[in-house]
Amino acid sequence: MAAECEKFMDFEGILQEPKNVNVALRKIANLLKPDKEIVQDGDHMIIRTLSTFRNYIMDFQVGKEFEEDLTGIDDRKCMTTVSWDGDKLQCVQKGEKEGRGWTQWIEGDELHLDLTCGDQVCHQVFKKK
Repeated sequence: MAAECEKFMDFEGILQEPKNVNVALRKIANLLKPDKEIVQDGDHMIIRTLSTFRNYIMDFQVGKEFEEDLTGIDDRKCMTTVSWDGDKLQCVQKGEKEGRGWTQWIEGDELHLDLTCGDQVCHQVFKKK
């Protein structure tokens, strides 16, 4: 599935929560409208977040914990587990801060993504290409 970003809601709050993300990077990230590409082969998934500034590729097995390297995103490493919760894909990131991760699901031709960091939530909507 390939999708382009339509809406970013409350992204600034997510970016301010990790204190190690510098101001310039937060400003750039706020202006981006990334695309998403999702490839699934059984329990193996690849999620690509693509933008004019930086690309991020997440390659994982559903239900298996792995070390996620977010160097260049917010410069941290964490232990990540992605699993199914009904028809939603749920990601839990264990690291320096509790309550980090995301949930994504499909409604019609839209991919919805909730990013969480502590009590901050950013809702993003991507439209299928």
